[in-house]
Amino acid sequence: MISNQAIIEEGAVIGKDVTIEAGAFVSKDAVIEDNCVIMRGAVVDGKTQIGEGTKIFYNAVVGSIPQDLKYKGEEVELIIGKNNTIREFCLINPGTAGGGGKTIIGDNNLLMGYVHVAHDCKIGNYCILANAATLAGHVELGDFVVIGGMTPIHQFVKIGDYAMIAGASAVSQDIPPYCLAEGNRAKLRGLNLTGIRRRLGSEVVNQLKIAYKELFASGKPLQEVAKRLVESDNEHIKKLAQFILETKRGIPYRGE
Repeated sequence: MISNQAIIEEGAVIGKDVTIEAGAFVSKDAVIEDNCVIMRGAVVDGKTQIGEGTKIFYNAVVGSIPQDLKYKGEEVELIIGKNNTIREFCLINPGTAGGGGKTIIGDNNLLMGYVHVAHDCKIGNYCILANAATLAGHVELGDFVVIGGMTPIHQFVKIGDYAMIAGASAVSQDIPPYCLAEGNRAKLRGLNLTGIRRRLGSEVVNQLKIAYKELFASGKPLQEVAKRLVESDNEHIKKLAQFILETKRGIPYRGE
């Protein structure tokens, strides 16, 4: 159902069984795929693609120009995948020319109220960003990441799969996969055991515990241990070690 009080510019592509409520705005360059819901007062601006089954709640603004003084009107894009839930007053910006021109959000994510996703961010699948979580430009989240409420993430930070950031933290360095971080500035506090136990078997969890202790509690140089563990046959341990070897912003563990 599309309300006759919605504003849909000529040129917008609207799929099947889409709901667009009164007061919503959809730009001429937008693509809204099947079974999406755009609620009252929501704005889908610019060159924005909304994947099938996504719901955008009241007064959220997606696709408005980047909050970056370097932006000079270049053609940029926001790509949002399938079955996402974007709650009230979220703000999601497209990319910039300097960052590749695209902000990309995967599938099955929950962005709670007042979440901000800045230009050139990349979010994986099945992530949860709690109320007022804030991603600065060029932030990358893996899959199954949880960001607590009121938590800002610094520019260019990467957060690995299954990581969790506690609420009211402030993250300025990379957080490896499977880990839990907390504090201002956030430091590693252990593994995200609740998250990984839900989706990975107990054997994998136990092996990750051993690897975590070797990396962060053995007193040995972090990079040295990671170089050894990256040869592991366990894909999860290998992913953890590879992340550490590739970090550009550093890992905020207690040994630093």
